[in-house]
Amino acid sequence: MKAIRRFTVRPVLPEPLRPLSDLARNLRWSWHAETRDLFQAVDPERWAASEGDPVRLLGSVPPARLAELAGDRRFLRRLTAVADDLGDYVTGDRWYQTRPQSAELPAAVAYFSPEFGITAALPQYSGGLGILAGDHLKSASDLGVPLIGVGLLYRHGYFRQTLSRDGWQQEHYPVLDPNELPVALLKEADGTPAHVSLALPGGRLLRARIWLAQVGRVPLLMLDSDVEENDVGERGVTDRLYGGGSEHRLLQEMLLGIGGVRAVRTYCRLTGHPEPEVFHTNEGHAGFLGLERIAELVAAGLDFDAALEAVRAGTVFTTHTPVPAGIDRFDRELVAHHFGADAELPGIGVEHILRLGMETYPGGEPNLFNMAVMGLRLAQRANGVSLLHGNVSREMFSGLWPGFDPDEVPITSVTNGVHAPTWVAPEVVRLGARQLGDRRTEEALTVGGPERWDAVASVADEEIWELRRGLREQLVLEVRERLRASWRQRGAGTAELGWIDGALDPDVLTIGFARRVPSYKRLTLMLRDRDRLMDLLTHPDHPIQIVVAGKAHPADDGGKRLVQELVRFADDPRVRQRLVFLPDYGMAMAQKLLPGCDIWLNNPLRPLEACGTSGMKAALNGGLNLSVLDGWWDEWFQPDFGWAIPTADGAGTDPDRRDDIEAAALYDLLEQRVTPRFYERGRTGLPDRWIEMVRQTLTLLGPKVLAGRMVREYVERLYTPAAHAHRSMTPDTARELSVWKGRVRAAWHGVSVDHVETATVTATAELGTTLALRVRVRLGDLAPDDVEVQAVSGRVDPEDRITDAATVPLKPISGPDLEGHWTYEGPLSLDRTGPYGYTVRILPTHRLLASGAELGLVVVPAEGAVTGAGVLMR
Repeated sequence: MKAIRRFTVRPVLPEPLRPLSDLARNLRWSWHAETRDLFQAVDPERWAASEGDPVRLLGSVPPARLAELAGDRRFLRRLTAVADDLGDYVTGDRWYQTRPQSAELPAAVAYFSPEFGITAALPQYSGGLGILAGDHLKSASDLGVPLIGVGLLYRHGYFRQTLSRDGWQQEHYPVLDPNELPVALLKEADGTPAHVSLALPGGRLLRARIWLAQVGRVPLLMLDSDVEENDVGERGVTDRLYGGGSEHRLLQEMLLGIGGVRAVRTYCRLTGHPEPEVFHTNEGHAGFLGLERIAELVAAGLDFDAALEAVRAGTVFTTHTPVPAGIDRFDRELVAHHFGADAELPGIGVEHILRLGMETYPGGEPNLFNMAVMGLRLAQRANGVSLLHGNVSREMFSGLWPGFDPDEVPITSVTNGVHAPTWVAPEVVRLGARQLGDRRTEEALTVGGPERWDAVASVADEEIWELRRGLREQLVLEVRERLRASWRQRGAGTAELGWIDGALDPDVLTIGFARRVPSYKRLTLMLRDRDRLMDLLTHPDHPIQIVVAGKAHPADDGGKRLVQELVRFADDPRVRQRLVFLPDYGMAMAQKLLPGCDIWLNNPLRPLEACGTSGMKAALNGGLNLSVLDGWWDEWFQPDFGWAIPTADGAGTDPDRRDDIEAAALYDLLEQRVTPRFYERGRTGLPDRWIEMVRQTLTLLGPKVLAGRMVREYVERLYTPAAHAHRSMTPDTARELSVWKGRVRAAWHGVSVDHVETATVTATAELGTTLALRVRVRLGDLAPDDVEVQAVSGRVDPEDRITDAATVPLKPISGPDLEGHWTYEGPLSLDRTGPYGYTVRILPTHRLLASGAELGLVVVPAEGAVTGAGVLMR
């Protein structure tokens, strides 16, 4: 019989156990071993049944057990110690508070993301973007960075994955009851739930409650539209992560951005938390947050252009996609329908909003509203998530800065990292603690720094090998359990499953491959030559075994076919004990899978992996990487850490041929280098060369891949400069800058470089020579204070393009003459040998610009304007 109404009955904890509730509601337990151990001690069997979720655990413990614990002095001492430790953690000074320039750091930073992967107990993530966002919050908490996270609370989260008998992916959407999650409603002073609302066309409202998840020191605000005051359609806005059609996605992103800013204001009003000085837009989904902040300033008396400058100063935008297809784009009419006089943000003209997102640049589609483009136009600072991805992003978005070479496009890079306390196995932590002590181990995992990892170099080979073998054995047991559950779900009977007891072997080289399943990640590349793969899996002396997991997007039938192809191969009795596919990949599985793999495999189409952090998590557990040189691996690969799969990404290689070449390279590496290294034994009977690679991975790669390093870079390179710019951008200053930009744009057509000459007209010069440059320019209605005239020089390629350019500002010495010309001069030092060239250009300049390319305006010499150029040095 089905219930007509569902509600949650919470346990009443005895007074001595009340701190358990606070510990359960702060998600620090998800990365703090002592807190998890305490909850396990409450009731080990129910802890296992709750899948390590303290809220579910406390809801299932019988009153008699609670009463017993309330009188257990040993347990209460443990409870007091863990509760006091949490109190010290959330109130004490950490890295951020001890910086020498702490007064200059942002008072607070608001971090917006469509998904957050904090813990499996709060399933609000689909893949890498969400896990990265969760690691960002957790590391900010560990470092004491005053971050406020902002997202949505999806009632179905992302889907749960099962397999049909023939291996086809099936999706299930369990309903999540917020009252059963580690979240609490944000409430007004009178105890009523706090709300935000958005105006919709036709006089309707989209209302949302604000749920608060406490992530250590960091509050995470999550908006939920499933409230009784909404109509049916509006209640479903936050139903599924990345679900629905264009209008559904647009409403989700309006709620995240616009509603999210309103939620932040509400939270700060109710709690006294400092207002954010910096707003960090994690991918374009949250881009509308800039519009809401502009609307706030317009309501306070600024005009749109001045408000735009004020908002841009304090905004950071991070792009995570290396392909245009990965960006949300909406028809301009749909966007226009949801803004304006009878909808949201009536104080801003629709034309202003559209202008921010339209692809009005060469190669764009001018009828589409691009969320990443809006994010870039609304942020003074932007970054990709690895060095290679920064290069790809500058190329991809170069149309927004016409006239500039891609390497001058103002998009930098901060390479992603992973939160070590979440992803490092307890056994690895204990090994570190024996070498460093508990406190220094915590510092090594959170703050980082090579000096804190050097102690790993002194760990004995036997200890490292025993650690890795133990983690592999745990993985084997976990895989067998999950494999048995999967086959039963597929309809297999007990009599069919005897083979599972022999699936995988704790002494066999184990390779892991787990991620989302878009086509570019090439789940089935390993199947290109099935005979070679089968030989590798079943080799009599040095076999391999592979554990695979991953979800295809529900709408991606091509991805589902890849999953099915892999599953059907894994079902073959000849290989099923050496290659397994585990459905429903998520955080809980990853925390078991990553530490137990000897090799982490990654074979995307280069350069389509923006960063890819799963291999980082493997490395922190002593796993070696076998990967295409893409994302972070392109940046930090060394032969000490693993192997690089050669790529065939040159022009003219068709996709099938490319896959064949790269698969063959993968097989060659496994046959000739990887498996021999694992199975060869030194004088002590151990694989000493393999162990040394594990040691080098931990000591040299470990500090680099930490999210603590990543968050420190954001603070120092992006958040702090953005906070300074925000403080400088007073209303009067914002008006000044917007007026100046308008004046420069209107007058730019009158700016030109009319003549450039040097003191030499020869085709060669000697190293160390200094040339005197004289340039005649026309500034039209602008003055020398409005522009910078630069000499740009460097080596030139065969097409005379300047590479590795250096710029030198030239100084005005006279002007304007009767024809309106100004004369500029300056020295040009020839400091490099080889083919060398220079040019001259004019850029707008202002003290409040973050980059000379910010306006996208540049003037270079016209044909025939240069004499004595094209210097060649030998």
